[in-house]
Amino acid sequence: MAISTKIKELHALLPQGVTLVAVSKFHPIEALNEAYKAGQRIFGESRVQELLVKHETMPKDIEWQMIGHLQTNKVRQIVPFVSLIQSVDSVRLAECINREAERIGRVVDILLEIHVAQEESKTGWKYDELVDYLQSGAMAELKNIRVRGIMGMATNTDDKEVIRHDFERLAECKRQLASHFGEEFDTLSMGMSDDYALAIECGSTMVRIGSSIIGNRY
Repeated sequence: MAISTKIKELHALLPQGVTLVAVSKFHPIEALNEAYKAGQRIFGESRVQELLVKHETMPKDIEWQMIGHLQTNKVRQIVPFVSLIQSVDSVRLAECINREAERIGRVVDILLEIHVAQEESKTGWKYDELVDYLQSGAMAELKNIRVRGIMGMATNTDDKEVIRHDFERLAECKRQLASHFGEEFDTLSMGMSDDYALAIECGSTMVRIGSSIIGNRY
């Protein structure tokens, strides 16, 4: 099935209020252009160098999101244009983004990545540590970032009950954290190609889908 057909079918399937982020990491620009021609405008990348190349090459009305682990020494390169950094997983990274955004006079939208999966290798805040940081008032002083919500990944397993538990936990984290933010705290990014339907059942407002629409990686 053509990429354009998959994109259109997926947009038709997603409920109103759920945003599709096409995960374009490791995929050639030709494939991304086909998705673009089918109407997709939001793309997610996990490697800064690849993001920079695609941003320079592809149409300028694309909203580029950083969805992978972001090193602080790469922040300056993407802050001028990125529409959302989903993977903010530490105080150090949040402060670095704020500093670089302030330097160029931008306010950058971010999501707080929370670790709920059983794999320790996955990144993200431990919930209690994030709450302590928010209660300290330190994040409220970061005026050049805007926290739009949270992001997370479920455990890599075929057990749907484990995945559901992880998604429900992320949804509960968002509910509990809402009091620290304003009305703009409206995004729950969870769900990928294999589990996005379950994620939406559990309250996801943003799904990150790559392989099921763009195909094999190069």
